[in-house]
Amino acid sequence: MKYLVLLAFVAIFGSLGAALFFMMRDGRDGRPKTNNMARALAFRVGFSILLFVCILLAWKFGYIQPTGIPLTK
Repeated sequence: MKYLVLLAFVAIFGSLGAALFFMMRDGRDGRPKTNNMARALAFRVGFSILLFVCILLAWKFGYIQPTGIPLTK
């Protein structure tokens, strides 16, 4: 499960970096703007939703257990 979460975070940050790259590069030097930045951000949202669903399913099937916050008095 740890590897799945790590892979999802890498994919999220990678698509966010790609969106930054396309934002800085597209539309310069007379080139037309493309939809690459929007597509990269859409992938980021998709990866985030997929990560959330995977964590919920892992909890439901017992692969991960919530620990909670310990009460201190």
